[in-house]
Amino acid sequence: MYGFVYTPYVLDRDGPVPLYKQVADLIREQIERGELKAGDPVPSEAKLERDYDIARTTARRVARELREQGMAYTIQGEGTFVGDPGNPRAPRKIPVYRRIAEEIAERIKRGEIPPNRAIPGEKAMMQEYGVAKVTARQAVAHLREQGWVFTVPYRGTYVSSSDRWPDTESP
Repeated sequence: MYGFVYTPYVLDRDGPVPLYKQVADLIREQIERGELKAGDPVPSEAKLERDYDIARTTARRVARELREQGMAYTIQGEGTFVGDPGNPRAPRKIPVYRRIAEEIAERIKRGEIPPNRAIPGEKAMMQEYGVAKVTARQAVAHLREQGWVFTVPYRGTYVSSSDRWPDTESP
């Protein structure tokens, strides 16, 4: 047979090695093979959850395991990266929360979500974008800071009237 055939790794869910160690070992192998280089982001918790069908707490333990092995470091609010904290990180185009905020702002501008109507909630954003709750909250906070939305405690976040929207093209 010609070419490379991808066969997904099957985790041993009933064996003696915890799932987080198995996933951390897979990522460590990617680092050792050079597929992930110093400064590259380690797959997010949400991606690990989807790719390996593991719980969020298990995905969080993967990052901790990689840090304990000296393979990665974490920057609060930005993610976990390969190597030591002194290594330069690969440039990121735009933070995920800003991308989400921009997409929602575009929906508002197009009239898909009219003034005084609710924007998608945290859970909906978490599912749609595959992000953590903190990232969804950052997106909402960014929209609020820009004037796109306002939040009513215990009710939700709603589109502001158009006179409160920012004058700039991007949120």
